[in-house]
Amino acid sequence: MNILMVSLGCDKNLCDSEAMLGLLRDNNYNITNDESEADVVVVNTCSFINDAMEESVNTVLEMAELKKERLKYLIVTGCLAERFKDEIFDEIPEVDACVGTSSFDKIIQVIKQLEESKGKSKVSIYDDLDRLALVASNRVITSGTFMGYLKIAEGCNKFCTYCVIPHIRGRYRSVPMEKLIKEAEYMASQGIKELILVAQETTCYGIDIYGEKSLVKLVKELAKIEGIEWIRLMYCYPEEIDDELIDLYATEDKLCKYIDMPLQHSEDNILHRMGRKTDKESIKSVISKLRSKVPNIAIRTSLITGFPGETVDDHQKLLEFIDEMELDRLGVFTYSREDGTPAADFPDQVSADLANVWRDEIMELQQEVSYDKNQELVGQILDVIVEGYSPDDDVYVGRTYKDAPNVDGLVFLNCDYELISGTIVKVRIDEAGPYDLIGGVVE
Repeated sequence: MNILMVSLGCDKNLCDSEAMLGLLRDNNYNITNDESEADVVVVNTCSFINDAMEESVNTVLEMAELKKERLKYLIVTGCLAERFKDEIFDEIPEVDACVGTSSFDKIIQVIKQLEESKGKSKVSIYDDLDRLALVASNRVITSGTFMGYLKIAEGCNKFCTYCVIPHIRGRYRSVPMEKLIKEAEYMASQGIKELILVAQETTCYGIDIYGEKSLVKLVKELAKIEGIEWIRLMYCYPEEIDDELIDLYATEDKLCKYIDMPLQHSEDNILHRMGRKTDKESIKSVISKLRSKVPNIAIRTSLITGFPGETVDDHQKLLEFIDEMELDRLGVFTYSREDGTPAADFPDQVSADLANVWRDEIMELQQEVSYDKNQELVGQILDVIVEGYSPDDDVYVGRTYKDAPNVDGLVFLNCDYELISGTIVKVRIDEAGPYDLIGGVVE
């Protein structure tokens, strides 16, 4: 039986998809990337914000059309399946099975139940949201390169007023350290050189199972693994970044001097309405500490603009904050009004048109900041991990430690001999734009 996996949404969702693929492979199912060959399609969905939900619904509807041809079963997993478990079968009758976010490890059971009934009975599996799905099989790594994501925890305890994640992913549950080390060792054996640690929030790792934050200990253990050369941390909430973690950045060579720190806003009144557990001065303090102890650290953040109650003055002060802090990398989203969240019922909702204007102003300012910071790199020699070769432009493509895959910039590098993807080379930066760099390999 040929099975096609369609993975949507975030890198954490991708980890679940790869875990399911490992189970399918080990149970002798054939994995295909060609929908015309598929007997079963599994769509691992996202519904974090409206745009992601629309993409998930449209993808499921597109796969439902295949039922008119050769497709036997259509299975929906992930956040959309969890969030709309009472509606999916009625709204999209072509769907044969739904699997909740804490039950993806039961994908084989689902397929077998469908086979037993020959698709005549709908199948739905929804375990308690606080269950942690753990898969013994090795993942099928789908990145096709030398980098891979390691999901170290599931769920979230923060309950920000705009976010549905705790309601569809459950409370925070850390994956046991021995499981993560074993998984990382396998990934290294498959050629993975850059390990990217992800969770809804990585900085709280271990507090639920070990009684204390254990991210530093985990990184130290992962750094011992032969073959792993770079370790990158994503989703570090500013209020959880302590001196121990900052010291690790200063001392652990394999830990990329890069931190992804979602701030969402700078102004205290907006942070309070968002349910964030920090304030402006605390944010500035942690940025100052990071830069003081780790001078070359690249700081990435994400912001939300157009949050209910945000004023022109709040927006202007956010722009001033961006200009003052000069963060290396920044992404901005317009607020998405999500049913079931407290913020959806807040007064003073900001119009989408105004939120879009504010977003564009933020990105224009950040483009200037990024350009200036990249200009400072011209003439410097940086380590670059090679991602591939572009024959049309006759250049290799890579990333510095300052750039996470798929969200940050690239380096286009010239070299007069063949480079193997995954190799880390020294590159002198010759030109710089607001996002990407151009350089040449030096011996």
